[in-house]
Amino acid sequence: MVPERSRLYPPCPAEDVTQSSSIFIRASSPLPLKSDFSINLRFKLKMFDKTLTYVKAMWCFNCFGLFKRQNPQKDKPAAIYNSNLSRELLLDDDDDFDDEGSFCNDEVTSTTSGDDSEEQSRPKRSEDILVFRVENGMICRQFPVKETDKVFRTEDENGNKMINEYVREYKIGSGSYGKVSLHRSSVDGKHYAIKAFHKSHLRKLRVGPSETAMTDVLREVFIMKMIQHPKIVNLIEVIDDPESDHFYMVLEYVEDKWVCEGSGRACSLGEETARRYLRDIVSGLMYLHAHNIVHGDIKPDNLLITRHGTVKIGDFSVSQAFEDDNDVLRRSPGTPVFTAPECILGLTYRGKASDTWAVGITLYCMILGEYPFLGDTLQDTYDRIVNNPILLPKDLNPRLKNLIEGLLSKDPKHRITLADVAADSWVIGNDGPIPEYPCWCKRKNLERKDSDES
Repeated sequence: MVPERSRLYPPCPAEDVTQSSSIFIRASSPLPLKSDFSINLRFKLKMFDKTLTYVKAMWCFNCFGLFKRQNPQKDKPAAIYNSNLSRELLLDDDDDFDDEGSFCNDEVTSTTSGDDSEEQSRPKRSEDILVFRVENGMICRQFPVKETDKVFRTEDENGNKMINEYVREYKIGSGSYGKVSLHRSSVDGKHYAIKAFHKSHLRKLRVGPSETAMTDVLREVFIMKMIQHPKIVNLIEVIDDPESDHFYMVLEYVEDKWVCEGSGRACSLGEETARRYLRDIVSGLMYLHAHNIVHGDIKPDNLLITRHGTVKIGDFSVSQAFEDDNDVLRRSPGTPVFTAPECILGLTYRGKASDTWAVGITLYCMILGEYPFLGDTLQDTYDRIVNNPILLPKDLNPRLKNLIEGLLSKDPKHRITLADVAADSWVIGNDGPIPEYPCWCKRKNLERKDSDES
């Protein structure tokens, strides 16, 4: 079954979907189309018709490599290679998945552009950096993530499916490349969200010239093994039995999330709630950036809300790690309406600055209940992000207006930083500065220093 179209992703024009024959779209020579910013989307339909149906219905940004025609009057959105074409197949097609995350189609799917130069954007691959940190104990956690190498798929006395100690209650939704279900531990009685993956499929699904979906999943696991923060969803356990094709991530269960309906101020959160949420987002994101991690996909869908009203950042499937402050990236695998202008222009860009832009779009959504640059098509959306000024209501709080304009500066060099946001008068409000979280690696270093001095 084809999922309902998201308000976030308008459908592609029919001519763009049916012109040619590829499951991925590659940059090509400009064609003399009507718009100044024409996108030449070239498809080679080598996959079954079902995939094309999903592309039409979901208009998934992660699939597309784009080319914008040269226009001397405006900036030119250029080629961007994004990797997760079959993500919608994996996440939203109930016919292809069973409730435990098994994928039934064994076709090898490729979403690569074939350009190995894309892999040269960083001195070291994010995965290599993460493996080195984790293997050498360079983690910022009170306790390591539990690792289990045996999986037992059974049933309890009521016939409910079990994964080791975890009793399945119901499916919550979908995560990157797998299903997410609510489970209750038979040991401590607590609820946990479990992401279930099918390893054989992850290994076959190409997401880059030399990477598979397994690379993305393992990168997410390694990042979450490294970090622990009250404003970030916590990874509790990894279940990976070498004799089983199933792979599980046991995560802290967060009850709710806010969805931007895109219908205007009637669905906005109001200043007080937006301020509280923004403070949590900035706190968690500053922690990530301090540990040289770029999230890459900040948006309401990835911001979960506890029953106490605390926001926690989730979904690290497109996140990247760096050795130092050199956070230069080329590929932008995020969501269209949250994408920074410099990413669209096909330039190398700073990951932290693009995260900050996404925070600005998210704040705009929280305050005004709609997306600032959403167009009728992908092409139109990109043109607006690159060229249109941010429009804010005249009656908006002047301090809030200045903050949004600072976050959504087109030039990343002029964009305010998260430190600026944390010190902003509107953000501080009556609550004072955002408290600095004493992370575990700093605590351990201080304890070690005190021990050496004594």
